[in-house]
Amino acid sequence: MSRFSNLGHRLYQGEVSFDFVGRRKLWYSISGVIVLVAAIGLAMGLHLGIEFKGGSVYTVTKPGLTVSQAQEKADQVTSSHPLVQSTDNNKIRIQVSTDEPKSSDEVRSQLAEKIGVPLDTVEAQVIGPSWGKQISNKAITGLIIFMVLVTVYLAIAFEWRMAVAALVALIHDLLITIGVYALVGFEVTPGTVIGFLTILGYSLYDTVVVFDTVKENTKGLTKQNKLTYSEAANAGLNQTLVRSLNTTVVALLPVAALLFIGGGLLGAGTLNDISLALFIGLAAGAYSSICVATPLLAQLKEEQPEMKALRKRVLQHRAAAARAEVTDAVATDGGADEDQPAGMVGQRGRSAGTTRAKGRPSTKR
Repeated sequence: MSRFSNLGHRLYQGEVSFDFVGRRKLWYSISGVIVLVAAIGLAMGLHLGIEFKGGSVYTVTKPGLTVSQAQEKADQVTSSHPLVQSTDNNKIRIQVSTDEPKSSDEVRSQLAEKIGVPLDTVEAQVIGPSWGKQISNKAITGLIIFMVLVTVYLAIAFEWRMAVAALVALIHDLLITIGVYALVGFEVTPGTVIGFLTILGYSLYDTVVVFDTVKENTKGLTKQNKLTYSEAANAGLNQTLVRSLNTTVVALLPVAALLFIGGGLLGAGTLNDISLALFIGLAAGAYSSICVATPLLAQLKEEQPEMKALRKRVLQHRAAAARAEVTDAVATDGGADEDQPAGMVGQRGRSAGTTRAKGRPSTKR
């Protein structure tokens, strides 16, 4: 832990730096592949919950009844493959789609008979598709309003280029999360929608923290000739890198417990609705704030005329410094030692007039 803290200090001081911005083509390629896979999963279709497509929900109370046993009995009763989940208090939740030709009362009585429980222990609830349509419309409306407000806020608090970069990162996270949901076949419920909106807020928070540091590092940048905008932005990103990683890990730990322990080991399937969205979204949000938002911002800023002129001055200054260093090195290696007296050369300080070839005999008798 002390080494990690020391690394964070060295990153903040600029002693160590990872060139995230300079490798933006690599990050764009990785994001492109992930988004493409997510888009393929999304094209295959989402597994919408009964709240969105309508249907019937039957809750059976029987101690010792497992999900596999209930699934077998439900498949015998219904023609469509129903979704069976376990809830708390020894209850099994069976969802039947609207395509089922049998009536709700008929399915309820047959389930009670097959499972071997009294009829009054099987609760039935019918949900129409119109209610799910209303929920979907409200979710889409809320998402659009959220995006508009985010764009306006960032454009006012920072600038429009930061707003565009943050918006692209948000859409990036949303597409990945929805695509993963489609690929794994998890059911999309109102809890899932809540998870989607939560991860967008987290991703935005992480991106704004990085952008705020970048903004501080780039104040008065055009008045110097040592750093380009991309380099200053990369320095700001490195300063917040450890903080972003710490925040992400701390946020992922309880979500992972919900997903893998609560939903996986304990069989609480209702926890999967929100925990998977949070887990994928938090990880994607941390990645996008580091590898997508800031490199994209630097790319947009480098297109400004003043930033192009700054980059040209920085490169010229570095080239001049490199030439001066080479010239000084040549002069130092090839010239005489300034500390030696006139007429003296070489490390031993022999006089030029007394230098004698090796092995020449002396004329003195």
